[in-house]
Amino acid sequence: MVLLSAQSPVAKIDSKTALPVVETFHSVQGEGFWTGVSAFFIRLAGCDVGCSWCDTKHSWPMQSHPKREILALVAEAIAANPFMVVITGGEPLMHDLTRLTQALKASGLRVHLETSGSHPLSGEFDWISLSPKQFKPPLAEIYPLASELKVVIDGESDLAWAKKNAEKVSAQVVKLLQPQWESPVGQQLVMDYVLTHSEWRVGLQTHKFLGVR
Repeated sequence: MVLLSAQSPVAKIDSKTALPVVETFHSVQGEGFWTGVSAFFIRLAGCDVGCSWCDTKHSWPMQSHPKREILALVAEAIAANPFMVVITGGEPLMHDLTRLTQALKASGLRVHLETSGSHPLSGEFDWISLSPKQFKPPLAEIYPLASELKVVIDGESDLAWAKKNAEKVSAQVVKLLQPQWESPVGQQLVMDYVLTHSEWRVGLQTHKFLGVR
């Protein structure tokens, strides 16, 4: 583990501040615009969105996971030497991410966020991946801050939802339709839609094809 000196700007962050963490791991980003890039993931506990097809339901209960100090998380991220750190969940914006992101950026790390946008934004990010859910829609203020829009497609209504959300983000935002992993219907809908709507891309969960996290 990398130790942080008392003179480090990170060391000035309150070391007693902690967050409930499901897991941390170093892998490649499996989905979205940055697919294939070396990434250190910090998966935070807690989610009140409740997607029926969620593949990380174990992350929903906040009290079931241990709290870890921010400085320990930052040290682990530094040791991994990734291109970027991805803060994900669960729904990470259920927590105040200000100190965690300040500490990561003070260490020279690029910081990305994966969120449904259903809670107020906190923290400083280089990239925000917004994945809006009909079960609990994003707050209006998140749309202008999105770097990419990633909509999971399981049925026809999801395409209408994707179009509605696309109208709320900048034209420069990367737009991806991601088939629900276990939905052949979703896969076909995405393929057909992207072929007739050139502003969208197909988004795949490549880590599942590779058999990695």
